Amino acid sequence: MLKRKMVVTHDLDPALRERLKATVPEWEVIIGKDRSAWQDHLHDAEVIAGWKKGIEETCLLPDSNLRWVQSWSAGVDSLPLERLDERNVQLTSANGVHAFPISETIFALMLALTRKIHTYVRNQQMKKWHHSGLKLEMHEKTIGIIGVGAIGRETAKIAKAFGMNVLGVRHSGKQVDYVDEMYTTAQLNNILPRCDYIAVTLPLTKETHHLFGYEQFKLMKPSAFFINIGRGEIVAEDELVRALLDQEISGAGLDVFENEPLPEDSPLWEMENVIIAPHTAGSTEHYNQRVVEEILLPNLKNYLAGETMPVNLVDYKKGY
Repeated sequence: MLKRKMVVTHDLDPALRERLKATVPEWEVIIGKDRSAWQDHLHDAEVIAGWKKGIEETCLLPDSNLRWVQSWSAGVDSLPLERLDERNVQLTSANGVHAFPISETIFALMLALTRKIHTYVRNQQMKKWHHSGLKLEMHEKTIGIIGVGAIGRETAKIAKAFGMNVLGVRHSGKQVDYVDEMYTTAQLNNILPRCDYIAVTLPLTKETHHLFGYEQFKLMKPSAFFINIGRGEIVAEDELVRALLDQEISGAGLDVFENEPLPEDSPLWEMENVIIAPHTAGSTEHYNQRVVEEILLPNLKNYLAGETMPVNLVDYKKGY
């Protein structure tokens, strides 16, 4: 009788490997970043942790064994959701592991734009000693957090340390700690004129695609800064460029883009009031440990018991 099989498409340190294997001692567990380590096991794998481009050609065949996918990323929009749903494959995301590094990145971008750190870095490269019109401060300003999940909540918590007024937007509109006022997505345009900073932490769904266009940027304060660490397609990028050129907003900190890598001919590269990061906001030394310990292992125990998995089970109808 063939052993039940799990494939993990990422390298794990020895301690994490042993904890995972000890949880399923009767299973065959294949772990490794190199595709050659697991390519031949995809068809038989009951569980795959870490989705890789192209593997659906093998693991979603009619006679394949796949029953559960643990995404290694918070966003699942790049996965073949319809095919997974059709085959009744359960999907869990890595939502939550990014709360610390991404909230830190949000504030790094906000502080850099507010205190002109990006300008001073450019000046340093030219050995230019110049004040550059620095005057803004972030304390006691208003931030709008668009998407108050784990990342948004941590961002709100940090914002309160700066004495900021925190407005939140989430699908349900349900109140959470550290958010002074909560609104639904349908009320987004109502809060934009009030915010000095907008931080987008939403997943990409049919409802959030191009949620931000020129109309939304025009509603914002000319002094406001726009931060996007969610997904690039949430923003109509050409309209963001237009809004920046028209000075509808003061600047932007962007970690995600409609096309990645960001094309070399994008005008965003040359804009002095834009900070660009290469989709690295979630990078952290603790990434694999958090995915395994906080999500994969708790879910695996329930999966083995035939019970509903408690952490980040994706609702295919919602897309997250």
